[in-house]
Amino acid sequence: MSQSREKRLFSHRLRDANSAFLPARQQPGQPTRVGFVLLPHFSMMAFTAAVDALVTANLVQASPLFTFASYGLDGTRVRSDLAIDISAQATLDQLPLDGDTAPDVVIVCGGFRCDLNEQALLTLKLKAAAKRQKMLGGLWNGAVALAHAGLLDGLACAIHPDNHAFAREHFPHVQVSHQVMVVSERVLTSAGPSSALEMMLALIERLHGKDTVRAIREILSSDRIADSNETRLTLAENDPGLPEPLRNLLHLMNNNIEEPLGIEELAAYVGLSRRRIERLFQSHLETTPSRYYLELRITHARRLLLQSDDSIANIAVACGFVSSTHFSHCFKDFFGVSPSQARQLRRG
Repeated sequence: MSQSREKRLFSHRLRDANSAFLPARQQPGQPTRVGFVLLPHFSMMAFTAAVDALVTANLVQASPLFTFASYGLDGTRVRSDLAIDISAQATLDQLPLDGDTAPDVVIVCGGFRCDLNEQALLTLKLKAAAKRQKMLGGLWNGAVALAHAGLLDGLACAIHPDNHAFAREHFPHVQVSHQVMVVSERVLTSAGPSSALEMMLALIERLHGKDTVRAIREILSSDRIADSNETRLTLAENDPGLPEPLRNLLHLMNNNIEEPLGIEELAAYVGLSRRRIERLFQSHLETTPSRYYLELRITHARRLLLQSDDSIANIAVACGFVSSTHFSHCFKDFFGVSPSQARQLRRG
């Protein structure tokens, strides 16, 4: 099967599997619109973590996957928990629920000192959004607003531990979870900054698949400090949850980008059969060894393309492609644009 046909079949399967999770009235291929409602004293870290996931998602694809806007309860200047005023795009009463600018996902951003009393307009907006089958979310204690609107009855939700007692007392029909993140078909909730990022990655995975999330994680984890106090890229090969033979294979692939190893060579290095290697990749990464290796090389090529002035021919050679033509075909098949177009878009 050709790479382009394999890609098309994969895309169709992914779209079919995730069609149930597309926000209501969102057209396939169109950016998902996300609206953040910022409560006074909202958690800046939780909000920026959520936005960072969306911004990075747009960076790893040729065309934007998301757009987002923020809304204040009473005004466009909202004070965060860090006493820093943030300029929202509009006020809550201006949040549209129909039309081309209406968000597909509405997320309430709470924080440690947020007022937990019901906000009448917010309740009305959330109920109207639910009626239109929008996805709804809550960061930190943003789930309290969803509970006031009766949208969590019979559901589990994540909320900051400081607010567990309040939530259990006021919302007996809501299951307050000890998990830091709870994601259901239409509702996403998280209890803090780290889980806010994970919540958004869960949403992105549903809509755009694991490959996109893996690319986002690679970018966002690039400054994590290893035990040796050296800064290094945190890749799947460092994931202790993966079997050691698989991590060894990933290590070999990462260290042989310019001259890729064949499957038989990989098998010889790690002492496993070809079939065993294929099963490891399918079981733990849900892909094939060749597909993962291609993704690794083409992603590395994209970095060189966007971050340097090297010629496309040199980049192709540096990433193990036999010719510039083959590289361009693979790049366009993976990212939807040619290498030269990707470079022009970034410069533009």
